[in-house]
Order: sequence, then structure tokens, then C-alpha cells
Amino acid sequence: MAKKKEQPDLPFAAPEVVAEMVRWLAHLGAERRMSDKTLEAYSRDVHQFLAFLCEHLGRRVSLKSLAGLAPADVRAFMAARRAGGIGSRSLMRILAGTRSFARFLEREGKGKVGALAAVRTPKVAKTLPKPLGIAAAKRLPDVDLRAGEEREPWVIARDSAVLALLYGSGLRISEALGLKRGEVPAPGKGDALTVIGKGRKTRMVPVLPQVLELIADYVAACPYDLPVDGPLFVGAKGGPLSPRIIQLVMERMRGILGLAETATPHALRHSFATHLLARGGDLRAIQELLGHASLSTTQIYTAVDTEQLLTAYRAAHPRA
Repeated sequence: MAKKKEQPDLPFAAPEVVAEMVRWLAHLGAERRMSDKTLEAYSRDVHQFLAFLCEHLGRRVSLKSLAGLAPADVRAFMAARRAGGIGSRSLMRILAGTRSFARFLEREGKGKVGALAAVRTPKVAKTLPKPLGIAAAKRLPDVDLRAGEEREPWVIARDSAVLALLYGSGLRISEALGLKRGEVPAPGKGDALTVIGKGRKTRMVPVLPQVLELIADYVAACPYDLPVDGPLFVGAKGGPLSPRIIQLVMERMRGILGLAETATPHALRHSFATHLLARGGDLRAIQELLGHASLSTTQIYTAVDTEQLLTAYRAAHPRA
């Protein structure tokens, strides 16, 4: 007989609330296909909310006490987090997680937490993506730029291949580093990749011949065995490559090329979309390539393109 999995004992929440949290997270993972990192963030956010309420109300949080919350209780939580130095964007994320849990409780007939819906979400200033210039984005994978570094040639070849892939196919860094060796065609054997994006959704993206050549150069130079079902990009000891390594590479490249601090691995994805749009790319097609669920998410790049046009106009027009 299988042993029943014990529920975690949280000092700030009643067992009934903990049980519903476990069911909610399982639902998000199975039905909504959220990643483990997203589930971990949602769980942490709701824990923070419940821990505050326990101290605020003076007792363990039950389903009845959640249903009895007033908007003032939620605002007190927000004020406490603000006093702790949290920003609007992080606070908005925490509220999104707690509201998701509240909606789950309501759907399951466990009571309505109306106070969360009654409180306005903090405003977050909209910032436009900051893409690299075309010339800089094309130079980043140039191994000659790192000629003086005391690093093994295969490591420099690996970094070059990753940066070229991020810009050439518009991948998130997690998508690029999640690729298996067997998922990438050899030069001349294909021109597309299938990647797993947010929500574990798969999509097909093009890959340039130049990028495939750089990947092949890295594979040939890599001292480790790279099985077809193992990670394509590996670290110095042969394990999966950490995103932090690529972030540090971008920091070095910023210094070499004199780029702004906004030049990050993710900025290469922004550059991919912005440069396609500037050259007449279709917005719907770019949405598919980026794996955006909503066209409104992709439309932010039209604002970037317009802003660049206006900047050029103001700099060049005699009467600007």
C-alpha cells in the first residue's frame, strides 16, 4: 500500500489552507503547465502573504479568515512589503500569485477572498525594450574579440555559439541552454529548431547557417562527450551550462564593444524582434517566432521601432 504523502506543516496556515495550496500548485503544474520555477515563485509569494496575515490577525490563517479579509488587511500587507523595500513590479507579481490562489479556492467552493479583488494593483512604469544596434549584435559572436583572454578555445567557441543563437533565433536564454545535442541539425542538414518555451509550449524557429557553423565549431572543440539526448551546451566541468555564465560573458562583451548596461542576453531577443520589424517583418510572424501567447506582448516592439525612427528624425531633420 502506497504511503500517503504528508502535507507540509506551516506555522502560519491551518492544515486546510495548506492542503488547498498543495492542490492549487499541482493544478498549475498539470493543467496550466507552469514551470517549476514559476510554481516555486507562486508558492513563495503566497507563503509571504499568509505569514503576514498570521501576524496581522494574531492567529493561524484558515479558509474562514481568508474569506473574512477586508481590503484594509490587503493594503496593510502591501504597505508592509513596501516598507521592506519591495518595488511595484515585485509587489504586482505577489498579488498575482495570491489572486490566483484565491480564484482556485472560489472555483473549488472553498470561499471567496473578495478583498484581494477589491484592492487596486500597483502601477508599474512601462519601459520599452532596449535592443542592441545591428552592427553590435552581429559582432558579439566574433571570437577574435576575445583573443587575449586566458580561456580555453572551446569555451570561447561555446560562448560565441550561444550568443549567435540568442540573436539569430530570438531565443530566451533558458530555451537556448535547454537544447539537446540531437535537437540541433548539422550545417546543411536543416534550417529550423524546435524549442520548449514558457508553459512548456513547443514552437519551431529558424536557425541561420552561420549559427549552425558556430555550433558545429563548438561541438568539434568541446572536450566532453555530448550525447544526442544530453545538453548541447555544457559548462567547464561538463555539466549543464548555467545562465549566469552567459550573463558574465555579456558583461565582458559590453566592455569590449562599449555597450550600455542594458546589453544583456535577453536584449539579444529584443534585438531579434526589433530588427526583424524594422526590416518589414510581419508582427504576427514575429509573435510566433518569439512564442508570445498574445499579440499585445509583441506589439511593444512597434513602439521601439517608432521611437528609433523619431530619434533618427530629430537627429537628422534640419528643423527638428
